[in-house]
Amino acid sequence: QDQLVESGGGLVQAGGSLRLSCVASGRTLARYHLGWFRQAPGKEREFVAAITWNGGATYNVDSVKGRFTISRDNAKNTAYLQMNSLQIEDTAVYYCAALATLKGWDLAPHWKSYDYWGQGTQVTVSL
Repeated sequence: QDQLVESGGGLVQAGGSLRLSCVASGRTLARYHLGWFRQAPGKEREFVAAITWNGGATYNVDSVKGRFTISRDNAKNTAYLQMNSLQIEDTAVYYCAALATLKGWDLAPHWKSYDYWGQGTQVTVSL
């Protein structure tokens, strides 16, 4: 069974850091763009960052630029989201997702375009 599994979430004080990981089982991610999304209580799912299948380009939402870094290691079938200078408003469930390259990189910010999703990992930023 194909599956994406996120890990690395937790409770951290404002200004702290976390690194999220997303490991794929069954299906290789080598031909998929990868994205990170988040959803806070009462809010819609929000795009955070994406990376092309070969790691050649990245795209971050303005609110996390300079703080979050997306990366991938295709040999490990894993994506990462390094989160620094965390703020209270970053509190959310974070999801990783895979987007078939045939759909095009321009669709990366749109969650409905993604083909596979993880179950999410909770990130809570406290005062």
